[in-house]
Amino acid sequence: MNFLKTITAAALMASAALAPAFAQAQTTAQAQNPSAALIKQGAYLARAGDCMACHSTTGRKPYTGGLPIVSNIGTIYSTNITPGKRNGIGNYTEQQFAAAVRQGIRADGSHLYPAMPYPSYAKISDADIHALYTYFMQGVAASNDPAPATDLSFPFNQRWGMALWNWAFTSDAPFKGPDGASEQVQRGAYLVESLGHCGSCHTPRGFAMNEKALDSSNALFLAGGTLNGWNTPSLRGMSRWSQQDIVDYLQTGRNNRAAVAGEMTSVVYNSTSHMSDADLAAIAAYLKTLPASGEKTAAVQPSASNTTARLTAAQNLTLGERLYVDNCSACHFVNGQGAPRVFPHLDGATVVDATDPTGLIKVILAGARTPSTAKAPSVLPMSGFADRLDDDEVAQLATFVRGAWSNRAGVVDASEVRAVRATVSSQ
Repeated sequence: MNFLKTITAAALMASAALAPAFAQAQTTAQAQNPSAALIKQGAYLARAGDCMACHSTTGRKPYTGGLPIVSNIGTIYSTNITPGKRNGIGNYTEQQFAAAVRQGIRADGSHLYPAMPYPSYAKISDADIHALYTYFMQGVAASNDPAPATDLSFPFNQRWGMALWNWAFTSDAPFKGPDGASEQVQRGAYLVESLGHCGSCHTPRGFAMNEKALDSSNALFLAGGTLNGWNTPSLRGMSRWSQQDIVDYLQTGRNNRAAVAGEMTSVVYNSTSHMSDADLAAIAAYLKTLPASGEKTAAVQPSASNTTARLTAAQNLTLGERLYVDNCSACHFVNGQGAPRVFPHLDGATVVDATDPTGLIKVILAGARTPSTAKAPSVLPMSGFADRLDDDEVAQLATFVRGAWSNRAGVVDASEVRAVRATVSSQ
């Protein structure tokens, strides 16, 4: 028994003696070959920057581009950003890579169009640029599949003109977070203003399609806008949502009040659902610090205050009210509150109460579905009503919802529905 104790003690002492040597060897190996850690970090940053969503498309290998990006000046196709040397970025130096990401300048000196969100990416740190470069050069499979070439009409095909646009509307100033902010809020600001490029969609645009603000020092930053017919709501303060609501929405595509639709579905699926809890909490903390702007504060209209009672009684209903009862109330209920994390609120929903009704019309016609994410793998679909309701019926239904409960948006005309139906059908 004493012999076993002696052997055990000797083994423990040997292990303790060797532990620093093993640790030193492991540290030395990591120092000699840092690529694995950098590749992992770069892959995470690429998700945070949503590179996959724009540079990948159905029927093509990841990151080989080819996604058509519809803009006011024509259709722009995303490029191949794999390390392929013929049609990708395999010949880019890190300095050329940084110039493309931050300044929109390709290795050949020509300019990218700001469909690539380099006005926001300009704030990406040197360390994160290095990790991204390492990932794309060493962690992404090379492909020389050519992406369709962007071919805009004159004068927009003159890429040199983007130099003037960049001079007028972009900044090469490095990231500077809010003064006096906590470390968490600073991290959230960095993610939102740089990699997340949230301002690309949620900041109003000027006459030259420029973002009117690039950081929180300007009250227009994240004050809302429009994108491909969808209302992009203000993210400033988000008074109706808690920080956890924001985290849940970004992580799973749903929360107790809302569910994703439109362009945001891809953002959640490809980007934010892959981000860490700490980073999502930082984003939420930062957004909650921004002074609110553009929120409606008018008193609830008397005609909207009795919506629930009218739908419950189900007597002398208008056409819009009848259509709601028949097609919507089973999920969204007569009070417009839906069910937490399953059926979103219609009362107070930004897509319902938006000035432009296009997004709501699209949802009614084409439906919507939540993405499958790690923390919410189930897909919750809403069927579209394009085959069930005609243009006038959709207009009547949308008009009712936009004026029901506490909503105060305007009337929808059948001609607006007809125009949206044409785009939905073509897609």
